[in-house]
Amino acid sequence: MKLLLCSSPIFGHVSPLITVAASLTEAGHDVIFLTGRKYQARVEDAGATFVALPAEADYDDADLEAWLPDRSSRKGLDAVVYDITGMFLRPLAAQHRAVHSLRQAHSFDAIVGESAFLGLLPTLLKEKPGQREPIVGISALPVTQSSVDAAPFGPALAPGKGPVSRLRNRALNTMLAKGPFRPLYAAFGDALAECGAPGEPRVFFDAPTTYDLLLQLSAPELEYPRRELGENVRFLGPLRPAAAKADVALPDWWADLDGKTVVHVTQGTIDNADMTRLIAPTILGLATEDVIVVATTGGTPVDAVHRACGGTIPGNARVAEFIPYSALLPRTDVVVTNGGFGGVQLSIAAGVPLVLAGATEDKPEVAARVAWAGAGVNLKTGTPTPGAVTRGVRAVLKGHYRSRAEEIAAAMAKVGDPLLEIERVLKDAVSTTRPPTPCW
Repeated sequence: MKLLLCSSPIFGHVSPLITVAASLTEAGHDVIFLTGRKYQARVEDAGATFVALPAEADYDDADLEAWLPDRSSRKGLDAVVYDITGMFLRPLAAQHRAVHSLRQAHSFDAIVGESAFLGLLPTLLKEKPGQREPIVGISALPVTQSSVDAAPFGPALAPGKGPVSRLRNRALNTMLAKGPFRPLYAAFGDALAECGAPGEPRVFFDAPTTYDLLLQLSAPELEYPRRELGENVRFLGPLRPAAAKADVALPDWWADLDGKTVVHVTQGTIDNADMTRLIAPTILGLATEDVIVVATTGGTPVDAVHRACGGTIPGNARVAEFIPYSALLPRTDVVVTNGGFGGVQLSIAAGVPLVLAGATEDKPEVAARVAWAGAGVNLKTGTPTPGAVTRGVRAVLKGHYRSRAEEIAAAMAKVGDPLLEIERVLKDAVSTTRPPTPCW
């Protein structure tokens, strides 16, 4: 198969697609990968042909303030709207033009996009299945589809039960559409109109379900039930972490974890510039607990953790920039995280419960789902105190959270290898779709 893969230039979005690209190229498929220049080397290492997004759709996810000025000053729903508009809607038209150009130059058997790559949406809206190649979405985000059974995406509210909750959900959808989400819907409508695409701006959060198939890298046990969820949505569970290579050296303190209760803390790979947000409160809060704290910085120099902790790291803390999750998670009892979707899914797939403290992007929604599923504690802030983290870790160590995480992990394991399923889905989609009629 000749395939086009498309991703926003954000680590948590592009990384799963690079893993998919590597699997597909290894299986002999021809893959062209459209994403940000920052990820060129990783795409090429996966065996795919790299194509850069145009400048007006490309940005550095490690320096979002340069792309979204004053981002750090925004809070709550205002921050959600600002992030979504800047990272996903502003690039939509340029993404669409790049995809159109590639479709003119190549005859693709199928297109695969991470679900927030909205540049595929105009094609999905303008061209019917059968008139074009199949377009499959891969989602490393919580389900955003609106439903009477769930609160709207954004406020991070549990779905509730019964008729009163359904009335609340309807009211919230109306209230947000007329208030905080109004500029979001307006920007969405403008972006679609620029591409000549039909579409109702108020269905922005339903946009991922317009894919011919949407493959969700999660489990249904971690997602709110929705009677409206279409048959095109399939849960595959998370992509499995690659086994640590034999030549990857683990830290010289690795043996210190033997026989210990291990708490791993991470701020992911985007919101990791300020270690005082979560890593320092965790290290300081657990300094007198009978645990070993393993902090990973996601690429930020380790010295930043020392500074955030006042210059001295407690004796029960260990710090590294990266440790392969295939090595770390089997030795971990609790993960403390700001709620990055991929890391949360991998933690639960390993049967490890969580303490979550997220405030940006989709992280509050991720945290709310984990708490609702019973696999962790949601601190409901991005800047918890050391005491709050300590209480959360104690609760998870003493409570039912581990058994619930293990139950969900067992359900994920039954699905099989998501990479093999993705290839099978693509082959089936191509074999059942007639060759596309060029649209140019």
